[in-house]
Amino acid sequence: MDTPYHHLHAPPYYPPLLPEEQPSDAGTPASHRKPFKGFAAILASAIFLLSLVALIINQTQKPLPSQNNIVPTSKPTSFSNPEPRGVAEGVSAKSNSHLLRNIKGSYNWTNAMFTWQRTSFHFQPEKNWMNDPNGPLFYKGWYHLFYQYNPDSAVWGNITWGHAVSADLIHWLYLPIAMVPDQWYDINGVWTGSATILPDGQIVMLYTGSTDKSVQVQNLAYPADPSDPLLLDWVKYPGNPVLVPPRHIGPKDFRDPTTAWAGPDGKWRLTIGSKIGKTGISLVYQTTDFKTYELLDEYLHAVPGTGMWECVDFYPVAINGSVGLDTSATGPGIKHVLKASLDDTKVDHYAIGTYNPANDKWTPDNPEEDVGIGLKWDYGRYYASKSFYDPYKKRRIVWGWINETDTESDDLEKGWASVQTIPRTVLYDNKTGSNVVQWPVEEIESLRQNSTVFEEVVVEPGSVVPLDIGVATQLDISAEFETELLGSGAMEEGYGCSGGAIDRSAMGPFGLLVNAHDSLSELTPIFFRSSNTTKGTNTYFCADETRSSLAPDVFKQVHGSKVPVLQGEKLSMRILVSHIWKTMSQGSA
Repeated sequence: MDTPYHHLHAPPYYPPLLPEEQPSDAGTPASHRKPFKGFAAILASAIFLLSLVALIINQTQKPLPSQNNIVPTSKPTSFSNPEPRGVAEGVSAKSNSHLLRNIKGSYNWTNAMFTWQRTSFHFQPEKNWMNDPNGPLFYKGWYHLFYQYNPDSAVWGNITWGHAVSADLIHWLYLPIAMVPDQWYDINGVWTGSATILPDGQIVMLYTGSTDKSVQVQNLAYPADPSDPLLLDWVKYPGNPVLVPPRHIGPKDFRDPTTAWAGPDGKWRLTIGSKIGKTGISLVYQTTDFKTYELLDEYLHAVPGTGMWECVDFYPVAINGSVGLDTSATGPGIKHVLKASLDDTKVDHYAIGTYNPANDKWTPDNPEEDVGIGLKWDYGRYYASKSFYDPYKKRRIVWGWINETDTESDDLEKGWASVQTIPRTVLYDNKTGSNVVQWPVEEIESLRQNSTVFEEVVVEPGSVVPLDIGVATQLDISAEFETELLGSGAMEEGYGCSGGAIDRSAMGPFGLLVNAHDSLSELTPIFFRSSNTTKGTNTYFCADETRSSLAPDVFKQVHGSKVPVLQGEKLSMRILVSHIWKTMSQGSA
């Protein structure tokens, strides 16, 4: 096993342009930092950690939870609600009451512990609630991120558009709120939308508004001053709404317009998610001016049994897999990705297929892995992703919302909720021809401060090997593994991620224990598991949260999926840790 640990330098968040209240709790002083230790662990075979490298920022030490801090408590209001926030208003669930209804007690969190939970290089507002990324774009030297934001509280509601800019996608400048719900057509929420940059440089922003009658409509906005690189002020088109639900679509089943793309006839197309019964659909509209639209008779695509499609994303990818493409690109050597966020399951699904610009229909390459029934965009806690084309570096970048699993009462106490993922580049996987490849944007590597390298570390079955890298707060870990099977290698049908790290077999699990305390009372295994089946060897990549915290009022589960491993490839992983306690490398037998 070889593992480089890169120590990251934490990017400071720039202050807002306008004075706002700052968090009152400061982080733990640097003098309280402790040496970081890592561990590698293996389950069933002899695993060789070929290389492991980590980069560190500066870290505030996480206080170790204690069982004595767990106290019985009456359930907060959010636990007794019959349905999560947002559902009655016509959007996906925005609270965790349905996940945490069976907890037995509440953890006695301190302000210092809440402060430790703030991330260092994932984007999040200074305070309050955030959900979907909206309208990302690159304009006059700045990356812009808009996001669903509640300026008044750490729970969902009163949704406006928060706004931040960055020169490198890592260091962010908080800007004033871009749009607020102040018109009859969006008074119940300025919901998710997308940006389209026209050939002459004009910006068109389409977003969903919830009207005074709770009907979902599409609205147009544009910059008040296109010469302003920060795009501080926005104007809503006086003729809004520009689109209302068609007759056959429910008033709360019509949301989240995509970035538009130009067809060969010069008209612009965009698609909006919806459903007919239990069939998820993607409506297609054509326009020449973004004020008047024609609804096409046929859907871009539809998949029975998948329910409401939210936050649809549609864009081209180059088969050669070398660069990203503008959303309007078509022609030979191009496939198209269709992604939908499924309201029924709260999971982002996608498929790769062929788009026909003559009839505006998209066909999946593999109908058995169609949208909603095949590939997931992410197998962890991830939803409502939104991509954009970056013309500066010729790449496609995707954002995703991570809805954390604290209780609402804890969110209110700490004063914030939710983070965005690290922005990722997206390319077509020309090795498999069946999926995309995602990778953290290269700018994250600018945070690397120093590194520690471990080579040819042997992790015996059932062992845990400490890897001491000194003081650490944030890490960028790359690890590569080789396995040597001990035993017969018998058939092992049924093994995957669902059993977690304690579910042992002849070929795993093996990987790293991240955020692990010395006593192993808290740890998060991130691991591979391979199994021989009658159809060949399956390899799974998993993350087990079940022992990640002693706090009972945090929803913890096992995430993961089967991953393609081609002939001659070694198993490798990359882990970005925004705040750490301890880490180790582990094996099992």
